[in-house]
Amino acid sequence: MTLARMLPAGLRLRLRSLRDALRRRLARWRVRPPVGWVRLGGLNRVTPISRAFGFDRGTPIDRYYIERFLSEHAADIRGHVLEVGDDGYMRRFGGERVTQREVLHVTPGNPQATLVGSLETGEGLAGREYDCLILTQTLHCIYDIRAAVRTLHQVLAPGGVALVTLPGISQISRYDADRWGDYWRLTPLAAHRLFGEVFDHEQIEVRVYGNVQTAAAFLHGLSLEDLPRRVFDYDDADYPVLICLRVQRTGARGASVDSSTPAQ
Repeated sequence: MTLARMLPAGLRLRLRSLRDALRRRLARWRVRPPVGWVRLGGLNRVTPISRAFGFDRGTPIDRYYIERFLSEHAADIRGHVLEVGDDGYMRRFGGERVTQREVLHVTPGNPQATLVGSLETGEGLAGREYDCLILTQTLHCIYDIRAAVRTLHQVLAPGGVALVTLPGISQISRYDADRWGDYWRLTPLAAHRLFGEVFDHEQIEVRVYGNVQTAAAFLHGLSLEDLPRRVFDYDDADYPVLICLRVQRTGARGASVDSSTPAQ
């Protein structure tokens, strides 16, 4: 006979009630611990674990989200495609659907670039027309971001699609800041309004990736491999690590572009 069974029935019932109440309180505390009970563990520090976005530890968290977004829209990556920096994503997600590849870089010296030009001024892009534009983590490095969005509209063929990613909750990219700039962090609402100044609102889709755990981990420079994969299954619009847009130019694919026509 156990010790509990030796106790009077009323006392056993009382102890069971206290036990259940304690379990409920502990469950609540796990969701919202009292002030002073939070333990930050390895994140209890004022400097990040990595300043390289997690590249030195594995796969950066924002890179995982970028590739998830592009995978979801792989069918749009086809025809004449322009990517910034290199052609890795158009090859990986476009494959044989891509019939012509071009790579844009803002300064000379990039061996992968087929074009040297500026989205801000349109220099080097006049008269060009693309079925798909891939701009991952690019627009925040352009000071006149409105001008860059107008350039995107001008070089997209009717029916063409721009796949754009922007940092949300993120550290400054020191590499970019020291070369051409790191100027902006937008909210999903700001991103939609920015593109809505040029593109038809009905052709703008905004998707947010991230949650408070992946945002905190990303700020500390942790990588995809540092976290359990299940934490990436939940997205919270109030904690955007990555803001993604699929933007389509109004018109049918293959139609000629009339540069005198006002932007939609």
